[in-house]
Amino acid sequence: MDDKNINVLKEIIWPAIFIAGLSFVISVFPRFIITFGWASDDFLSIYTGSIGFVDLVVVLIIVASLVLGTMMVKHSENEVAPENFFDKFALFLGRVTMLLVVSLVTAMLIEVVLRYVFEAPTVWANELCLWMSGFVFLLSGLYAMQQRNHIRIYLLYDILPRNWQRTCDTISVLLILFFAFSMVYGGFGEAQAKFLRWETFGTYWDPPLPATIKPTILIAVVLVAVQALVNLVADWNKEPENHSVIDEEEVESIIQQQTRKETSNV
Repeated sequence: MDDKNINVLKEIIWPAIFIAGLSFVISVFPRFIITFGWASDDFLSIYTGSIGFVDLVVVLIIVASLVLGTMMVKHSENEVAPENFFDKFALFLGRVTMLLVVSLVTAMLIEVVLRYVFEAPTVWANELCLWMSGFVFLLSGLYAMQQRNHIRIYLLYDILPRNWQRTCDTISVLLILFFAFSMVYGGFGEAQAKFLRWETFGTYWDPPLPATIKPTILIAVVLVAVQALVNLVADWNKEPENHSVIDEEEVESIIQQQTRKETSNV
């Protein structure tokens, strides 16, 4: 195994452990609700049990993989380098999101093969793909914010003095923080209710999509707002960037450079 493959393995090992551990905890999470005393009488009529030693070990593994993965994550040459621990945390969740995309495509491929080759479709593939797509959509927003890849219009921004640019950045961050506060204030009650009753999707497989996606929406919005504030602080004393429009010649030049680089690595 060459160095490139070893580096790829190092990049995916902690995200893979994090996803596997979190998947296990989600599958048995009603036991956590019962153990913590959050369960209602209706909930207890559906679910039983309490958390055990294995469940606690998996939780510790999730925490360890999150911390170690955040500390050990490396950025590629095409990515914005992390400048602080929260940047590295966002970069790690970006790796988790990328691995979820691979898992999503794999699940779709398995369903297509089983459905059209073996005529034995599954009852879980569609809901699983919807489930993972929701997490991909939400977590990718944090990665895009850390990478400064969200959609921005620079037509007026680039011609402003640096102090005015800082003012525009501050206003933007304040609006993002206000939006995050409004989302949490307005949606916390519903998210908490869906989470505590472990609301499911209402299909044959019946996964807990509402119970997991709704709280994740609020968590993702808060993380994006915090990342926007971190970006504001990190970029405050930096020189202004010149955002030029990429024309066809520049695109062709980028493609040629990438082609030459891949050819030299062969």
